[in-house]
Amino acid sequence: MTKTQRKRTEVTKGRTEGIVLFLAADLRVLLCVLCSALCVLDSAADSVVADQEPSAPQMVTAAQLQAAIAKLGDLDYTARTNASRIVRRTASAQAVPALLAAVADQPDGYVRYRSLVLLTGFNDPRTKDSMRESLGSPNDRLRAVAYSFFERNPDPAMVPQFLTALDKEQGEFVRPALVRALAALGADPRVRQGLVPQVTRGEDFFRSAVIEALGDYKAQYAIDTITAVAKLEGPLQDDAALALGKIGDKRALETLAAIQRTAPRPTQPSIAAAICLLGVNCESHVGYLVDVLKFADTNEGFQELLRAAAAGLGALAVAGRVEAAHALIDAGIPAKDPTRAPIALAVATIALRNTPQTLTLLEQMRDREGALALIADGFDMLEEDLEKERFFAFARRTYWESPEASARRALMQTLIGKLDF
Repeated sequence: MTKTQRKRTEVTKGRTEGIVLFLAADLRVLLCVLCSALCVLDSAADSVVADQEPSAPQMVTAAQLQAAIAKLGDLDYTARTNASRIVRRTASAQAVPALLAAVADQPDGYVRYRSLVLLTGFNDPRTKDSMRESLGSPNDRLRAVAYSFFERNPDPAMVPQFLTALDKEQGEFVRPALVRALAALGADPRVRQGLVPQVTRGEDFFRSAVIEALGDYKAQYAIDTITAVAKLEGPLQDDAALALGKIGDKRALETLAAIQRTAPRPTQPSIAAAICLLGVNCESHVGYLVDVLKFADTNEGFQELLRAAAAGLGALAVAGRVEAAHALIDAGIPAKDPTRAPIALAVATIALRNTPQTLTLLEQMRDREGALALIADGFDMLEEDLEKERFFAFARRTYWESPEASARRALMQTLIGKLDF
């Protein structure tokens, strides 16, 4: 779990509904009959999902689909989860037009947001046009999803629009997504000129997002600027150190070795992970990070150090270091809160950012149920709805592409059930 993600705050919404009915006795009887029929229809949609194979496309009535879309913003977790499941398993030809219409016309902004997220799971070419339109929405969540979509589907023609937005966008949820969309287009000199100054400009929260994005996209063009930040003790030192490791330029080793001697304790795990990412002395640095997890689990008051160690191991696992993922899962399965939460977040982040490796790892796990429970806990805490939807789509596709009696298909079936999608 990155610092940027930890700093985000979840936006909740509340609704009040009041219904007053004055009915004559005979009308009351008729109403009961009608309500019973509607309940049967509504529960039928849920039972269709429950009774069939995971991810099986289904046909529902237009009324059932519209009712499910309307429930995407329901305050009740079970209701909105069931609604998302119904939409996901509706045949593309039926679901996509309904979702496009909801994104454009639904009066509830949260339903529009969830509809846009679910739309990405159908891989329909019309999604891109809906994303373009959402970039101009006053709804912060829609803009954030749209920028995240273009991060994963880079379009060089969008560079001028994104750079213009960089001068104006201040949404807490939105600006990090915009920065990442630009970082994905880092081959363009205009993007480089626009992003690098953001490393040293503005609030630390936004600077952290820029540094993280440049690290994730291995922006060697920003190494000098990030190195300067890494040399300064402060709230961004660990971000900068980890970014240098992700970029992978061994010129950063001298800087990392120097600050390792002087940096405060909470920054040390990020430095250790960064040096390992450069391919230097990995065994001892992974061992150190594991020792930090064990120490923080048995000693109170070291939550900041624990979060840094979990994030460092997570970064190594995303980069392909399987031993780091194993270490996190082994430590996380028996752990109790407050130790369990940062480990679960790190493991869930690995699942989102290196899904193929995660699935292979789960196939090999002895305590698969414990590992899946850890991922599920992390997913509950993560706010990256678009990334989770991509993970769900990958899992459903893998289920259908795997041989019927294979271990991989059985794993996907368990995964779909455990994560409730």
